[in-house]
Amino acid sequence: MAEKEIVYVISDSVGETAEMVVKAVASQFNGGYVDIRRNSYVEDTEDLEDALLLAKKDMSLIAYTLVVPSLKEYLDRRAAEEGIVAIDLLNPLMSAFVKRFNKEPQHRPGLMRKLDDEYFRKVEAIEFAVKYDDGRDSRGIAKADIVLIGVSRTSKTPLSMYLAHQRYKVANVPLVPEVAPPDEIFSLQRGKCVGLIITPDKLNAIRKERLKALGLTSQANYASFERILEELDYAEKIMKRVGCPVINVSNKAVEETASLIVDVLKLERSSQR
Repeated sequence: MAEKEIVYVISDSVGETAEMVVKAVASQFNGGYVDIRRNSYVEDTEDLEDALLLAKKDMSLIAYTLVVPSLKEYLDRRAAEEGIVAIDLLNPLMSAFVKRFNKEPQHRPGLMRKLDDEYFRKVEAIEFAVKYDDGRDSRGIAKADIVLIGVSRTSKTPLSMYLAHQRYKVANVPLVPEVAPPDEIFSLQRGKCVGLIITPDKLNAIRKERLKALGLTSQANYASFERILEELDYAEKIMKRVGCPVINVSNKAVEETASLIVDVLKLERSSQR
């Protein structure tokens, strides 16, 4: 079996970006014969010297993603002195950004990892919203950043998902006269729960449309004014017991309501300090 060629990957962060680029290129040359050796979190010239020594001994090449200018300049100079091919995977594109968009880079390692962390927090929040939607599991109430309570069709689920995309873990609980709400909502600390209300006529119109979409008659009890008034009265009593701020979602877009929820809860929390 042929001996693998070696490529040293050097980065002042994790080095995943450089490794992916090297793998993509190696795949065009039968990538199974390339041994990628990663040198992550390079912080000083001593770290670079270690990698240079190994690359020279193995007659290898270096692919690097260094955003700290002093480290890049040192590596370029020493690689040239030692006759080692060192490829900068970031600078050509970074220079193009500077020229085309007239902005200067931050030259801070690890920013991509920070973006990745934010992405995974968003995914986690979305999964949380799905798991604890519509009161499916009351255990989520204590774990949530925000808890929404209200009658059916007050946009609890769309709001939960919208806020999840802003990395808030949201649980929502429907309030129905025939079903006692979970005890957990009465022990929530201030600044975590918001009640959602809506005008009877608006809720009546929304529920009629919902029934129509389901192929059911609009005369069903679900959409009757008597039933709606009963539910709203019940919900108001629960919200008073919880002691949470209340937002009227009538004629409000999800984005507007979500912004109000965040602002109201921030005020609630600040008042507790």
